[in-house]
Amino acid sequence: MTNPVSRPAKRPRIVFFSGGTACRNINLSLCRGQADLTRIVPSWDSGGSSKVIRDKFGILSVGDIRQALMTMAHGEGRAGDIVKICNARLSSTLGKADARAEFDYYAEGRHPLLHRLEPGLRGTILSYLSLFRSHIGDDFDLRNGSIGNFILTGAYLAHGNDINTAIFVFRKLCSIQGNVWPASTDNQVLLSARLSDGREIVGQHLVTSLDDDGAAAGIAGIRLSAGDSEAGRPVAANDAVIEAIADADAIIFGPGSFYSSILPHLLVEGITEAISNNRNAARILIGNILECSETRSTDLAKLVGTFLDHWKPRSARQAVILTHVLSNRELFPFDKTVGAFRYLRNGDLEQICQNAGISVISGEFEDAWHRGQHDGDAIAEILLGLV
Repeated sequence: MTNPVSRPAKRPRIVFFSGGTACRNINLSLCRGQADLTRIVPSWDSGGSSKVIRDKFGILSVGDIRQALMTMAHGEGRAGDIVKICNARLSSTLGKADARAEFDYYAEGRHPLLHRLEPGLRGTILSYLSLFRSHIGDDFDLRNGSIGNFILTGAYLAHGNDINTAIFVFRKLCSIQGNVWPASTDNQVLLSARLSDGREIVGQHLVTSLDDDGAAAGIAGIRLSAGDSEAGRPVAANDAVIEAIADADAIIFGPGSFYSSILPHLLVEGITEAISNNRNAARILIGNILECSETRSTDLAKLVGTFLDHWKPRSARQAVILTHVLSNRELFPFDKTVGAFRYLRNGDLEQICQNAGISVISGEFEDAWHRGQHDGDAIAEILLGLV
């Protein structure tokens, strides 16, 4: 009698709608675990060092994409020369001419890391940098620019202005296994927020960095539009995102800036419908550890309610919207801060989740060494257990 052949367990497929740095620890832990991870990043970033690229080329922001890819590379243990090059950034305090000279040091193949690359790989990198350089002109401000952003933009130009193909090529160059996709491939997505006092805030970078008056007023609603004005066309989902959702064993929302990085994904045409069509996947919202300028003086229960309210008009199906909410356990009966922000209170979370058929998982999810951040290993263990 022969023994049956043992087969490897199927790796769970996890789709992660998240912010940038807020989910980094969880991203790293999931990459090290036995899961196939797909990050969905906002395509409406309007600030940061990649803004100059967006303004010059009319391309969606590549900064969040590149940052997520580098986090994937870190989690997967990719620390080779090509990853070091893609993670490099030009000086920010020198003059424009100095930044141009530093960029040329890479683009002309004189950097020692480029010399160590296999000729075909080096040639591909230099061709993307050369193409980028040929399109930017003499006045482009390269200071504080990411070499990875320049390479990704060059790949975009080289492959028919197709961001998905550019990402695929970038992943292959860095030997990254995980996927990263923008929520939409539309190059002109605009996020705006309406404050409770009636003011309109236009632009993701302004929504996520509200001043004290705006944070005190609070956000009453958000809007996504595509085109040259706020009243533009609806935002269509990236086909790669719809495909990833259909194949997912778990769909995760958060952590991250709630109104600028998490909630807007529900306003992208096709995303809530795709999630509703996948009736087998766990759908999990991870609560933040701290408040931020977007969520001052609110609590997790109210944010869950807002999430549910934004889902209902987007999907006609009656599938359970969320299956689980992960909340950080409250250890103090009073307000406590880390820096400028208070710990996010849970509020009436148990009741609102019970009414909606959502399970609450509460735990001490704060990283012991980095206050205000999630313990990536603890969260990853729970997520993998749920799938």
